[in-house]
Amino acid sequence: MAIEDFAKRILAEDIGRGDLFSRVAASKPAKAKIVAKSEGVLAGVVYADAIAKIVDIEIDWQKEDADRFEKGDLIAYLQGSSNDILAAERAILNTLLHASSIAANTKKMVEIAEKYGVKLLDTRKTRPLLREFEKYAVRVGGAINHRFGLDDALMLKDTHLKTVKNLKEFIKKARKKIPFTAKIEVECENYEKAKEAMEAGADIVMCDNMDVDEIKKTVLYKKRKFPHILIEASGNITVENIEEYAKTGIDAISSGSIVHQAVWPDISMKFL
Repeated sequence: MAIEDFAKRILAEDIGRGDLFSRVAASKPAKAKIVAKSEGVLAGVVYADAIAKIVDIEIDWQKEDADRFEKGDLIAYLQGSSNDILAAERAILNTLLHASSIAANTKKMVEIAEKYGVKLLDTRKTRPLLREFEKYAVRVGGAINHRFGLDDALMLKDTHLKTVKNLKEFIKKARKKIPFTAKIEVECENYEKAKEAMEAGADIVMCDNMDVDEIKKTVLYKKRKFPHILIEASGNITVENIEEYAKTGIDAISSGSIVHQAVWPDISMKFL
């Protein structure tokens, strides 16, 4: 969804048939500021700008996407009519808060993983209709997006594999039907399944909920036999245990927790 269309929907959700305050109060020129009341990593600037444009508010950003902020930091100045600022206040703040929570959560894990040359990826565990927005926030936090949907990579999860009798033959058939640039990833629950997936021709092997020792074995086998294949680890990987997985020699770690475990910072708007 285009950013402008998303911004319109955010405003429509809150304003509905019209802000009742504006029926009573005469609008006048006004200025406001957005201030951090806790620490965090800013994200959502491009979306907030789109919201502001619709209601004819000017935002003068003192920080940009991916900038860190501390309690008391000034994030932005706003200028426009008082009623327009009030009508858009919650839409702008919610957008910044949600995106910033994901960016900050992501940044913590990226800083650990990158020390070992491991890429941090997101997942499809996103809130309905917010995938594009939440994956944008992940990128602001320094991670890399995994697939956006079922149409840009072929991933064979455990549920898919229950319907596949011969993995090698299935992958061979898939190569003739999916786009030339699309990769095939196979989810594996143990070392033996990972070996099977590599031998069957997978581009990426996901070590799903494997213990660290089995992942190390998988990486060694890959290096000896299939150095071109990428190894991804996933499943209950958090900021507390990511370093243990990053040390195994894998190429990437995917984590849904960077989105669904993100906690909003505290940001507020005040009139000047």
